[in-house]
Order: sequence, then C-alpha cells, then structure tokens
Amino acid sequence: MPRDEWPATLPPVRQVLDDGLDLGPVTVLVGDNGVGKSTLVEAIALAFGMAPEGGSTGSGHSTRPSESSLWEHIRLERDFGAARSGFFLRAETMHGFFTYLEQHPNLSRPEPVFHERSHGESFLDFVIDRARWPGLWLLDEPESALSFSGCLTLVALLQSIVEDGVGQVVLSTHSPVLAAFPDATVIEVGEWGLRRSEWADLDLVRDHRAFLQDPARYLRHLG
Repeated sequence: MPRDEWPATLPPVRQVLDDGLDLGPVTVLVGDNGVGKSTLVEAIALAFGMAPEGGSTGSGHSTRPSESSLWEHIRLERDFGAARSGFFLRAETMHGFFTYLEQHPNLSRPEPVFHERSHGESFLDFVIDRARWPGLWLLDEPESALSFSGCLTLVALLQSIVEDGVGQVVLSTHSPVLAAFPDATVIEVGEWGLRRSEWADLDLVRDHRAFLQDPARYLRHLG
C-alpha cells in the first residue's frame, strides 16, 4: 500500500504494514479518536471475511460502504487448526446489523429479538447467544453501548470464551474497564505508532484517575 495514501499515513497503520502485528489470545487497542484503532480492527475483520458493519464470517450486511482498502494489503496468519469463524461487533452499527438478522432469520433455532431490548442489553444478548461458537471475536469500542456494569459483564463473557479455548479476542476501546481485561496484551495506539503498555501506565487510565480524584479541579484545568 502506498505510504502516502490514507490510512497508511497514520503511524500505527504504517507500522503494521511495515512490521506486522502479533495478536495474543486477547489484544486490546487503546488510544484517542482518529489514531487508527477502528481502522485496524475493521481491516482485520474484512480480511477475515466479515462484513464491515458487523456480523459473522460470510455475512453480507452493508448499508453505506465507508471502509478503507487496508484489508486488501494485509494477510492474516492462523495457527494450525484455528477456527475460521468469527464475529465483528461495532456499537455504532448494531441497529442495522440486528435489522439484518431480523430480515434473515435463523431457521434452525430461535434467536433473541434484539430490537426488543435496549442497546446495551441487545449487545450482551448477542455475545451470550454466540458464546459457545469457536472463532475470532472483534469488537470496536463496545463501551459505546454499555454501562459500567455492562462493561464488566462483557469482560466476564469474553474471558469465559477465551478460557474455554473456543475464541480469540481483539478489541478497541476508550474504557479503562475493558482495557483491564485480565492477561490481555494491551497496545497503546497514537502518533508514535503502536507500543505495548501496562494498564496502569496508559494515558487513558491516568486521565480517568485524575478526573475521578477531583472532577471540578480537572475541568477547571481544562478551561
């Protein structure tokens, strides 16, 4: 991919194109808006055979194409015997994805009626419903749909999937709760590219701590 062509102009994307990226059983990408987290997760999903707006492997769900061509310039390498199925969840496009599922019902078994639940409840219902299936789980900023307790529930659900040996997880997040996923490889994404980090050393965590210690002082400082 030409390095002067977006999204290769983003340092994290350029680093992946030049050096590759090893994904552990759980990989968490954290960083500010616009640094390339979602672009990387989206490219992995497309290269794996998932729809850009969410869904399972082979899903054809799409409303307005906006994805980059990055996925055409990366190659995924699987361990021998690794599952070829997977799920991609984007909080911002879940309404359209649930409509797609409603219009294409599973004839072999009943599914939850996701539109009859709240945004966060339907998000968790989907993970619970698919948790027994092996595969790659890709999640793009799922905290957008979830409360604090919902984030904790999601971590517990995904942890059980990984510990049962049926899944691998890659997620991007602004949430310090999701970034604290036990035993995850945490990668901070920014103008420097990609760098592994400990949870306590993340800018995300330091900023939340400073705010919670004295919200009024923190906001005055911003002003």
